[in-house]
Amino acid sequence: MAGSCCNHDTPQKINAAAMHPEADGGHGGHGYGNAGDWHAYVPAGVSALFLLAGIVLDIIYGDGGFKGLPRFLWYALAYLPVGWGVLKEAFGGVKNKDFFNEFSLMGLATLGAFAIGEYPEGVAVMLFYAVGELFQGAAVKRAKGNIQALLDVRPDSANVLRDGAYQVLSPEAVGIGETIQIKVGEKVPLDGEILNASSSFNTSALTGESRPKSLSRGDTVLAGMVNLDKVVELRVTKKFADSSLARILELVQNASTRKAKTELMMRRFAKIYTPIVFFLALALTVLPYFIVQDYVFSEWLYRALVFLVISCPCALVISIPLGYFGGIGAASRNGILFKGGNFLDVMAKVNTVVMDKTGTLTEGVFKVQVVHAVDGNPAQLLYLLNAIEQQSNHPIAKAIVEHVGKKNTSDVTDSVFNATNVEETSGHGLKGMVNGQEVLAGNTKLLHKFNVQYDPTIDSIVETIVVLAVNQQYAGYVLIADAVKADATQAIKNMHREGVTQTVMLSGDKNAITQSVAQRIGIDSAFGDLLPENKVEHVERIKQDTSKVVAFVGDGINDAPVLALSDVGIAMGGMGSDAAIETADVIIQTDQPRKIATAIQIGKATRRIVWQNIALAFAVKAMVLMLGAGGLATMWEAVFADVGVALLAILNAVRIQRMRFDSADDKYMNH
Repeated sequence: MAGSCCNHDTPQKINAAAMHPEADGGHGGHGYGNAGDWHAYVPAGVSALFLLAGIVLDIIYGDGGFKGLPRFLWYALAYLPVGWGVLKEAFGGVKNKDFFNEFSLMGLATLGAFAIGEYPEGVAVMLFYAVGELFQGAAVKRAKGNIQALLDVRPDSANVLRDGAYQVLSPEAVGIGETIQIKVGEKVPLDGEILNASSSFNTSALTGESRPKSLSRGDTVLAGMVNLDKVVELRVTKKFADSSLARILELVQNASTRKAKTELMMRRFAKIYTPIVFFLALALTVLPYFIVQDYVFSEWLYRALVFLVISCPCALVISIPLGYFGGIGAASRNGILFKGGNFLDVMAKVNTVVMDKTGTLTEGVFKVQVVHAVDGNPAQLLYLLNAIEQQSNHPIAKAIVEHVGKKNTSDVTDSVFNATNVEETSGHGLKGMVNGQEVLAGNTKLLHKFNVQYDPTIDSIVETIVVLAVNQQYAGYVLIADAVKADATQAIKNMHREGVTQTVMLSGDKNAITQSVAQRIGIDSAFGDLLPENKVEHVERIKQDTSKVVAFVGDGINDAPVLALSDVGIAMGGMGSDAAIETADVIIQTDQPRKIATAIQIGKATRRIVWQNIALAFAVKAMVLMLGAGGLATMWEAVFADVGVALLAILNAVRIQRMRFDSADDKYMNH
């Protein structure tokens, strides 16, 4: 990056090569190698041995026998293993008209130290710089570990049923509708529907959840899951390029291309700062000649060299992107995908969370919640209801049929419940004959129509109910509702704990149901009976207050406009629509609303670490710069101010990788 002190651009694509520090525009490319290989430490080790031996010889012989050309050659041998790569990079920068970078600063400072006879200090500066690079390479490798783990879950092959036999093919070569086989322990290569009775799958690569998930016939299995139970067959529903795994990989690979404002600010700062300190060092060498009476060139040159070593802003330019990269990695390990470091910053500031209801705070699936039979025989009621509802394709009818299909029939006679002469009245329900009995199934308007008396207390029930009448007699009702997610109440508590001052729920469902759910889980305010454009209007109204930083959480295609409008859009990625996932800035793979607070925690932790590094670097460097200009700091203090502070900043940035979450309420703990 021309004009900046450190060439630390994060890669736009995290491919196999990018897993190594030398491939990403970092420092592995100037002679130190990959911090994960022992060969990388050899140059620093050789240099350290020569330096220590030279210092011992200086102590033993003083100015007596170890001086002149032999001493110079000895320290030159100590310098070259760690200095050659930096000098080569500096020369390459000059050829490309990039004069002001960390390589030229380090090269000038250390060669200048040799020029004035300060050989040990020149070697020490470059040696500690090399050690700092190795630490940085190790930190980058660790920060990328979570993404490497994601890349490792990419399946290499698929067993495809063709011409009556299974063939091993690349996942990219498999088409929609084909049948694939997954053996126990194998990774699922493509999204599909399970054709067998059931099996258990490890979903941790996609969701961060270690608990196995049991799936049965017709359920969706996602690429990247691991089959744990038995050999299963899947009918492929998406091409590999469109699969959930491919989408996750693409999102994470591209996440680092979106820089946070703090990171961009530091890069712009480095472009301006580096040439300024270079010319200040030059002025520190030359100007005293016109001011100081007993001017000694070597003394002021030494001060300028100290000034150059101190001034390199590596601690900032290294540790800040590393902090954001670590935040993205920590989030992905917890089933949360940030599409860029900039969204970590925004998430840390969120104080208003607006949520969709269905699919976000509730399961998004109608289920039978209550069965009430007047005669005390709910099984009889269910089977009468099931017989007639099988004639309808309404979602409520399907919920009843699915529920009854799972019930034990031992408490009912062996009678077969068959419905005939079924008639549907739009907006009311169904009428038919079941085993010679006239059955009415629908809402209370249906009973009114046929003058059937019923218990008036059921009119106060806000959830959806299906009432049943047999031979003109009210027989009971079934309550059907969209179940609230198990962690929804805890999610709202966690958000308030993390500084969210307002939680809002917007839903297209009936307002009475919306208010009931909101009250049950602790939402501050809720609005029902909304069309997609009404949701947009509500969010626009909230954003008129400039103090509000708004996150919207949704999962459906109708949520896409609001996701785009909010300051940060969060999509439920496990079962969310493609439109919502593409539009959102943050994706929760586990579909758990409590992960919203987790995302806020990670954003805050990342921001805190980044600003700690900025404060540390500026404070130490400013102090040592003043001491160096006044002649009170040597090269050793300069080494600490540059390499030492960079190491401290890197170690601080790596802390985010050690973040752990309490399974009960997601409070994070640093170990």
